Amino acid sequence: MAAPTVVAVETTIFRLPMHGELRWGSQSSLAEARHVLVTVTLSDGSTGVAEAPPRPTIYGETAATITAIIGEELAPRLVGQPAAVAWARMQPIRNNHTAKGAIDMAVHDALAQSGGQTLATYLGATQERVRVSYILGIGDRDEVLAEAERVVGQGVRVLKVKVGRDWADDIARIRDLQAMFGTRVDLYADANETMPAEDAAWRLDALRELGLLYCEEPLPVEWIRARAALRAGNHLPIIADDSAFTARDLHRELELNTFDILNIKTPRTGYTESLAMAARAAAAGRGIMVGSQAGSAIGTARAALFAARPEIAHPSELSFFLKLKEDICTTALRIVDGELALADAAALRIDPARLREMRVPVP
Repeated sequence: MAAPTVVAVETTIFRLPMHGELRWGSQSSLAEARHVLVTVTLSDGSTGVAEAPPRPTIYGETAATITAIIGEELAPRLVGQPAAVAWARMQPIRNNHTAKGAIDMAVHDALAQSGGQTLATYLGATQERVRVSYILGIGDRDEVLAEAERVVGQGVRVLKVKVGRDWADDIARIRDLQAMFGTRVDLYADANETMPAEDAAWRLDALRELGLLYCEEPLPVEWIRARAALRAGNHLPIIADDSAFTARDLHRELELNTFDILNIKTPRTGYTESLAMAARAAAAGRGIMVGSQAGSAIGTARAALFAARPEIAHPSELSFFLKLKEDICTTALRIVDGELALADAAALRIDPARLREMRVPVP
């Protein structure tokens, strides 16, 4: 039987209201999830779907640019070509991380279906449940604490606390969270590159003394020597995220020994490059976690199936759907005692009626 080829790559912009705004870094914020659903159809009738989350302040992409680059550049390169080479065919197009990532994940979804496999099996998933974390943004302290209480009540047991705009307020918020939850909830920090170089070491020491697990991207990515020196000080395990967007970035970071744990975000590297990055990080003795890039339920499910691979042991960002008031799937995901069941993620399907309701018309 001939290898299936790509017949169509389609996009649908949809919007989902949120419970409050997510704020992080020095000035980034997210008031609603306005994402792009990507559907890939193969020559044997198999279809796959994935989610592309626009993040203008991170990747420079918007919903409009994602649909445009797919329609004008990426889809024409793929239609009529073997699905198995889709990732390689897209590489001449630079950047546009989540547009390419979503297509790649949708292709894998379709190829698994074409081969009569579940996507979990196709990706090499071995864990039945994955431990999750929840992203707790910067904001009014009472509102942030109320949000934390709500999601912990919904099963979350690890909180990723955004820090970086006001250090005194950051510490006060962390102490409040510890007073509220005690040992029931683990905490770690995400500084989003905002720590001053001269203060980073003692700030990491302070976070360690408070019992936090690790800190993500304390220093700006371009301060490579300072980041390497900070990691060498063994103040607190450091997570690489913004500094390791791609496999090429990861090679540099491993050469310079700048991090302890790699945060792989499948929306920006798809499954093809994410698999290569996971193998490289594991071979280098680094820990691995998975980020869903603030995805809705379908984006979370796609990331969860990858997070169930054997080399991924740290809690992964698979609970942003708790911040959404609405969704586009037939069923809801649940977190039980800090974990997401892989069977629930594998069973998730798009609800066509909900998608039509949440669809954003393209001008």
